[in-house]
Formats: sequence, structure tokens, C-alpha cells
Amino acid sequence: MASNPGILSDWPWKHLGSFKYLILAPWAVHSIYSFLFKEESKRDLTNFSILPLLLWRMLHNQIWISISRYQNAKGNNLLVDKSLQFEQVDREQSWDDQIILSGIISYLVNTTVPGSSHLSIWRTDGVILAILLHVGPVEFLYYWLHRALHHHYLYSRYHSHHHSSIITEPITSVVHPFSEIIIYYMLFSIIPMTLILTGTASLASIVGYFTYVDFMNNMGHCNFEFIPKWLFSLFPPLKFLMYTPSFHSLHHTQFRTNYCLFMPLYDYIYGTMDKFSDALHEISLKKKEKVPHVVHLTHLTTLDSIYHLRFGLSSLASSPHTSKWYMWLMWPLTLLSTMLTWIYGRTFVVERNHFNMLTLQTWVIPKYSVQYFLRWHENSINDLIEQAILEAEKKGVKVLSLGLLNQGEELNRYGGVYVKGNPQLKIKVVDGSSLAAAIVLNSIPKGTTQVLLRGKITKVACAIAVDLCKQGIQVATLQQDECTKLSKSLEMSSENSLILSKSYSQKIWLVGDGLTEEEQLKVPKGTLFIPYSQFPPKKFRKDCLYHSTPAMLIPTILENVHSCENWLPRRVMSAWRIAGIVHALEGWNEHECGYTMSNMEKVWQASLQHGFQPLMFSNGSKF
Repeated sequence: MASNPGILSDWPWKHLGSFKYLILAPWAVHSIYSFLFKEESKRDLTNFSILPLLLWRMLHNQIWISISRYQNAKGNNLLVDKSLQFEQVDREQSWDDQIILSGIISYLVNTTVPGSSHLSIWRTDGVILAILLHVGPVEFLYYWLHRALHHHYLYSRYHSHHHSSIITEPITSVVHPFSEIIIYYMLFSIIPMTLILTGTASLASIVGYFTYVDFMNNMGHCNFEFIPKWLFSLFPPLKFLMYTPSFHSLHHTQFRTNYCLFMPLYDYIYGTMDKFSDALHEISLKKKEKVPHVVHLTHLTTLDSIYHLRFGLSSLASSPHTSKWYMWLMWPLTLLSTMLTWIYGRTFVVERNHFNMLTLQTWVIPKYSVQYFLRWHENSINDLIEQAILEAEKKGVKVLSLGLLNQGEELNRYGGVYVKGNPQLKIKVVDGSSLAAAIVLNSIPKGTTQVLLRGKITKVACAIAVDLCKQGIQVATLQQDECTKLSKSLEMSSENSLILSKSYSQKIWLVGDGLTEEEQLKVPKGTLFIPYSQFPPKKFRKDCLYHSTPAMLIPTILENVHSCENWLPRRVMSAWRIAGIVHALEGWNEHECGYTMSNMEKVWQASLQHGFQPLMFSNGSKF
């Protein structure tokens, strides 16, 4: 909120959450019913078009959000290269409130103002009048309104809410207190109301004007420059008629310059144009993508996980990955995005972070979890991973960590095939197994004498079992094949610590992929499930405890973290991702993949020294 919130700062439907869209339901249902079932002469295309317009505006805004976040993840042409925080993401979750408000106003005007219904599709005189009205009264009045909002009285009560975002995103443009948005809408209504009252309104002019306002708003707040310099050289007067992202970015960093809406004309006239505007425009266009020191390679999980990526839906990306009831409504878009990722078939960047002097990036392989278990996808998956490693090598990346890609030895021998196939690699490939095992070992309560290990026997599971047996802690399994596979990793002196259990009495379960609901239902009350795999087990027991997958809290100096990693809470990072960062920070000059592992204690201590911390329960004990 603003530093000193004024009257009507909160939106009326603030407490409705996602149900706020139901406000528009009666009007939307009525307009659709009337258009489909009334006599053709009584059908109002204008009223029917309101809902598609609102949906188009939401889609238009989301497209800008996705493009902007993707561009910011790459890092080239950036205007303000600073950290974006969860606080800003939460504050800007209400960006769609103004679209709901515009829907309410549109339906009310359509049903109460004469001449606002049954509009023609196109009228040239109306389009010309709309352009003149915007260049004149709308831009002029907005300029002085904006300057007034920067007076300390109004700024502290209203406009400071918007300026809380130094690093702007497209949605920053519409994040204002309720009363401030009302004033803006009164200003912008000059054009549609004038067109309606003069009988020159058309669907093209109304829809076109809303689209123009959204486009310019989003462009001015996207935090990267893309308007070419030659455009203004080709047509010099354009610099008075169209601002650039760099022009408006200076308003958010300097506060007392560049007040215009979309046209710098009045900033030139009244002497409030920032003198650095042209220089910033040129500088930002020349900024190149920063080569990351560390790349974390991961992939999509469920079909709707595309929405949980940083450039997806911010409300989902900033929370742990969970299934939402309303996602089934988006299945056509989900199906389309799934097809596009399969067709595109190239690794893409989703996030960029900073840690001390390191630049970090997360790259995503356009493959879903289910594909990793299909034999006929193995070659294409391995090709994509190898291409990503070679691309990172070419760019000069120091360390590449394999995230959820490491499904087991059947696919890529824990990443070893890439190193063996490319012995000249300078980049270090890290699969994170040593840190994942260390986190699990340090999550087991002190005084434990026996654990039950259940699930797919992976490199991490073997390392955990070996260490526990050396400590004299008994490791039990439920299935003979699991016991046999683990015994191959143990020394003769430790074999007595591995047993085949015939009961479910153990209170500490180390679980990987393959844990069933039936097995969970048989365990005693209070059993602690500690996953050693990348995927968390499905929770079937409310009277048992479920530890997180191997992960740690990240230090505060790790910047630009404003999305959650899959199902992990905020500012919690998986062991497989942390391992690559620690590897680079320590300057270790060896691969950690294939069947080799780093010293678990060394990696654990290094992680703690760099500020990563074990997860904690709310009562203060280790998570």
C-alpha cells in the first residue's frame, strides 16, 4: 500500500480473492443469453463484445508479462538491473482489478447511456476524433494530474503505491489504489463518452483505444528497451508523440521527470523531460546478455507447470506448485502450450539470479516428467540435454547443474554419458547427488537406530545407505531387489546393518519414487517420511510427518528470487540447484556426475558456510 493510505485506497472486492470475477457473471451471462436467444433485430453486438474485450485485455497483458520476464531472465537491453522481490509480486497480484472495473463500467454504460448500444463496427470520423481527443485533452490533463499526484500530500496517500516498484514490470502500470484508478478512468472516459454522445462511436474505436492504452502502458513499464533508435531518426517528430521504455523508466528512478502519459510532448513544453532520456535509450539498446557463471538445467513437470514458471502466471509462480481447481478451465490453452513446447524443442531461459559475484540462470528443457519414463523419448531428451551443455560450454559457463533431469542410470547414467561423450568439456557438470544425500542424512533425527528405505534405488539412496551403515544405523528395506541392490554398494563390515524387514514398524522412512498409498496406510502414527528423490510423495496420512524433498533455505544475498521452485516454499532451493552454486563458489575443478560423488561432509559444510540453511519446522526443529 501507499506509505500513508488515503480514502478508498482498497478495492471493494479485495476480500473476495479469486471469486471477484463472479461480480461480472450476471452481466456476462445476460449478454451471452440475449445475443444467442433474442430476435436478430434485438441482438446487441456491442453488449456481447464486452466480455471478449475483457478477456482480450487480460490475454494482452499476460503476453506482455511473459515477454518482459523472459527478456529480463536473459538480461540483455535491461533498464534497471536490480532484484525483484516477493513483496512486489504480492503487491502487483491485483493487476486485473482494473479490468474488472472496466467491465462493470462498460456494462453500466451500455445499458444506461443512450447511443452506447448497437454500435457499428467501424466509423472513420470516430477514429479520427479519438486520436485528436487523446493527443489534446487526455494527454494534457494526465500530465498535470500526474504532477499533482507527485505532490507530497497525494503521493504519500496514493501514488507512492505505484512507485514502490523501482524495477517495473508491465503489470506495474495498472497497480494503483482504487480511488486513483477511478480518476484515471474518468480521464480516459473522455474519448468513449464523447464518441457515444456525438454518435461517432464504433466497436473499432472503443476496442482500439483500450488496446492502445494497454499496449503503451505495458511497453512503458517492461524494463527493457527495444524501440530502435533509427525509428526516431527516420521520423524526428515521433519523439514528441511516443515515449520509450527507457523514457518512462527514468520517471520511476528519478521521480521528478518524464511525467507524460504516452507522449513526451508536454514534458518538452514544460521543461520536465529528463536530460538523460536519449542517452539511456542508446545505452540500454547496446546492453548485451550477461554470460552466467552457473546454469541450472531443469524441465517441466505436470502439463500445467508452464503456468508456474516465472514468465507464466505470477500468482502461481510465486507459490509452491499445487493443483488449482480453476486450471481445468484453461485446458485448451494448456494443450496449446504443451504442443508448442514439443514443437519448439529448444531449451529456454526462465530465471536469472545473482549471488555475490556470480550470475545464475535457470534453463528449461521442453520436456515433461512423464516423457522421462518413456523409452522412445530417451534419445530426444539426451540430445536436448547434451545440446544445452554444449551451448553453455560455448558461452563460457563455468558450472552446469542437472536438476530434475537426473531420473536414473537408465536414462543418462546420472549425467555421466555427457562427460564421457565430450571429454574436452571445460564446463563442470554437477548432478547434486552428494548434497542431496547430505541433506537427507542431516534431516534424520539424532538418536535414530533404524530407518526403512523404500523406493527406487538411486545413486543418492545408495550413498545414504552406505553412510548410515557405517554409522551403525540399521537400514531396512521391504523388497528383496532393493536389499540386493543396496548390498552391492556396502563394504563387508557394514552388510550386517542392512536387513529385509517383514513389518512396517519403523518410524523413520527414507522414501524415493515408488512409495505407494497402501504402504503409507500401514505405517504407525507419527511416522516421519523423508524423501531422497526430486519428487515429493503424495501425502495420504494426516497423522504422519512429511519432510521436504532435499532442499535448503537460501541466504538473503541471493538476489532476484521471486518465484518458487516447483513445490518448494519461497526462498527455498533444491539440493540439485544449490550444488552447482556451491561448486562454482568453491572453485572445485571436477565433475560430479556419473557414478562419482563429492565428499558429502565437505559439500554440506561448504553449503552452510555460504549461508544456505537447513529447513526448520515451525517449532524450531529441523524440517
